[in-house]
Amino acid sequence: MTKRPANLPERIQHYIDGQNVDSVSGETFDVIEPTTNEAYIKCASGDKADVDLAAAAARKAFDEGEWPRMLPRQRAQVLYRIADEVSKLNEELGAIESFDSGLPIRQAKGQANRAAENFRFFADLIVAQHDNAFKMPGRQINYVNRKPKGVAGLITPWNTPFMQESWKLAPALASGCTVILKPAEFTPTSASLWPGIFERAGLPKGVCNIVHGFGGTAGDSLVKHPDVNLISFTGEVGTGKIIYGNCAPNMKSMSMELGGKSPAVIFADADFEAALDSTLFGVYSLNGERCTASSRILVERPIYDKFVEAYAQRAKKVVVGDPADPTTEIGALVHPEHYDKVMSYIEIGKSEARLIAGGKRPEGLDKGNYVEATAFADVPRDARIFQEEIFGPVVAITPFDTEEEALELANGVEYGLAAYVWTKDVTRAHNFAHGIESGMVWINSHNVRDLRTPFGGVKSSGLGQEGGYRSLDFYSDQQAIHLTLGDVHTTRFGATGYADNDLGLGGPSA
Repeated sequence: MTKRPANLPERIQHYIDGQNVDSVSGETFDVIEPTTNEAYIKCASGDKADVDLAAAAARKAFDEGEWPRMLPRQRAQVLYRIADEVSKLNEELGAIESFDSGLPIRQAKGQANRAAENFRFFADLIVAQHDNAFKMPGRQINYVNRKPKGVAGLITPWNTPFMQESWKLAPALASGCTVILKPAEFTPTSASLWPGIFERAGLPKGVCNIVHGFGGTAGDSLVKHPDVNLISFTGEVGTGKIIYGNCAPNMKSMSMELGGKSPAVIFADADFEAALDSTLFGVYSLNGERCTASSRILVERPIYDKFVEAYAQRAKKVVVGDPADPTTEIGALVHPEHYDKVMSYIEIGKSEARLIAGGKRPEGLDKGNYVEATAFADVPRDARIFQEEIFGPVVAITPFDTEEEALELANGVEYGLAAYVWTKDVTRAHNFAHGIESGMVWINSHNVRDLRTPFGGVKSSGLGQEGGYRSLDFYSDQQAIHLTLGDVHTTRFGATGYADNDLGLGGPSA
């Protein structure tokens, strides 16, 4: 076991109405450390009773509290203070995230800065935000009145958990919503930092509540609760479909990001070394546990053999080891259940394609959820390792001969989250990107985020988009207000004596 971080709580509790509390039932579950799979802390296990308490606190804070009624600048000042508090915890958070999730420490250390930036970004955005007004001279003025939607249920994943939580918390709070956060049960520890952050920043009690637990209990109760107005979920597609159905009876708004099987398409004229570096990073960083991983690499035939050989050589040198070691490039996968899933796909891949790197547990790492950087070549389009999301350090490499074939391969899966195109031909880059069925495309780059742009997918990769103003749109209702400036021509139903030709419905609309 790697060194336990300092300042961990004795146990992880819910945070409801400004108080750290145990489950009503008293139930807990063990949180394990991925390098040994030994339990190291207990976490409160929530169910309907705990969600009821959190929903009551969030609803009261929304209906009666000051948060939804603050001026945007006032809320922004609190968000800036949250960001400052998060930044102070960079070293502490990095150690906790690495220990709890198995993420290499040098990748975990950046998560606090990214989380802080999410709060600063949305603080800036609500101050700069404007809505439209439309004038019909002498007749009417119409404007948009934006209002927070209500109580937001936020269900977050276990990969880079603290940063992912901030990605939902920041726009929800910025919009004036109150929230109930349900962190992933595999990685709940860093979420225990939020209560102290919020209190030091001056967030009113009840505005943010945290209920830990499993999807089938705490998550299910949150989705079904009648006082929760909207659900933002990041996770796998099967769970997303269940949430979709459970939101329907109460007509909840939904935003769901459900993973991907993203292609990186490399044309023969691409910058070879840059494409090689980027695709290695794109699938092996964050232990391969990332929704936008370039897990399918499509390579034009003239450079295919060269690329496969170079990729295999580099993949074999990727350093797998203790997440606390700053030289580690791949740490331990988050949980033994997930490790077993990834290893089962590797065994499937051995019967479907040519293994060129990895494929087993690294030597000398007999405990924990370690797997080598793994690559398969000559992968057919109907292979399971080509079609299905593995969410680990495993990549499928496939050749193509024409642009048409490359586009067919890129689009030939159920997912459509991200894609990557490598070519020096600018015209081809744009036209090809436009043809890809995905919510996001990067040209000659790996995943470099601009927080102003939409984030989300198509097909089975999700519903809706967040990022920038789209996040504020999701957490807000936009009410159209129409004010009359002059006489309104109204046909007088039930009156006598109006002209036969008085059949108007108010005249032209603009």
